[in-house]
Amino acid sequence: MAENDSESPLIYKNIESIDDIDVDIIPEKKGLFIKHVEYVVTSKRFSSQVFRRYNDFVAFYELLLCRFPYRLIPKLPPKKVVGVFPSDSNFLENRRKGLCRWLTLMARHPVVSQDTLLSYFLTQNVPDLQSKIKDVFKNIPDEFTTSHLASRSKDLVPPNNSTEFALSRAQIKFILAGVLKIKEIADHIALRSHGYSTDMDVLGSVLNELGTEYGGISNWGTGGNNHWKELRKGLGLVSKEFTLLSKTAQEQARKEEDEVCERLSYLLDVLSGHSELCERVERGVSYEHQNALSKMLTLKKRQIQGVLRGSDAESVATLENRMLEQESVIESVELRTAFSLYCVRMETQLVHTYLETLVHVLNSLVTVQINSHTELARVWNVIFPIVNVCLSPNRKDKM
Repeated sequence: MAENDSESPLIYKNIESIDDIDVDIIPEKKGLFIKHVEYVVTSKRFSSQVFRRYNDFVAFYELLLCRFPYRLIPKLPPKKVVGVFPSDSNFLENRRKGLCRWLTLMARHPVVSQDTLLSYFLTQNVPDLQSKIKDVFKNIPDEFTTSHLASRSKDLVPPNNSTEFALSRAQIKFILAGVLKIKEIADHIALRSHGYSTDMDVLGSVLNELGTEYGGISNWGTGGNNHWKELRKGLGLVSKEFTLLSKTAQEQARKEEDEVCERLSYLLDVLSGHSELCERVERGVSYEHQNALSKMLTLKKRQIQGVLRGSDAESVATLENRMLEQESVIESVELRTAFSLYCVRMETQLVHTYLETLVHVLNSLVTVQINSHTELARVWNVIFPIVNVCLSPNRKDKM
């Protein structure tokens, strides 16, 4: 999807190969009154490692929106969430993952990835980057202004482009709603695996406690029945197996989060970014177009009124010059509108390329469930004979 008119189909593997991004948290730097989180950002493509703070990402995001107003630029993860302390480890980890996803999408974008703005963010280790990057790129024009396609934008879009835009937008919105539901289910599955792991760990601990000697056993209470004494020894042996069961379930939860939930989050970022792009285009370009047409209509009314009143030639000439200027503005806005729709069309094709990840996600979900439940079944099959032997009333005969 480089800037040309040859609309060769996008291939997901090619997009993935553009760059690999890592964003890791550096231990918090504590000041006298404040502490902040710093990230180390690495790029495989540039062989670079830079240090960034959240506000650096914000400055970069704002510049990207100015430079590429008609491209898919998802929102950043929030700086903070109401009711959550900024130092909360879960919040920090979720934000780190969100920043990594966001920057990966930008670094792999077929157009954005070729811009100097991106390479600057990924390679420059400068102090106070949020101010420096704004200063360096403050006068950078937007993509329409610099594109060699801008002057012939109308030739790049079909006559029914607005209708196709509406249909594609509705389709992506429908897909977004479905993927959101899948993500919710995947999160529940991972939570259940975490809960299962915790339950097995607690069960093992309880069995171990029951099997631990804590004092003598009175014959007064047992009446000479030694079953509890033998059973208690068996409980201690069985409890160790539940630790393995807990670890197996914990590993299952980790794989569900990394291979299913996180990859769904990538897809959701892309789909949400497309919805935000469509809204941005409607709010911006459509408003400019309507405003320009409204001004032209006002000038024409004044011209007609002036002719009817017999205004002097100089006033009429001035009005005509202003109308010519406004026609130029309308032509520019119409070109920009066409260019924006062309970009949205390309970005929609990019979204459809990313939809391939849904296949990988479902494959991962099935594979993780098969492998994990097979392993859990294996551990349970190990536990089964131990329970039969160690906890049997006739344990001595079976040992």
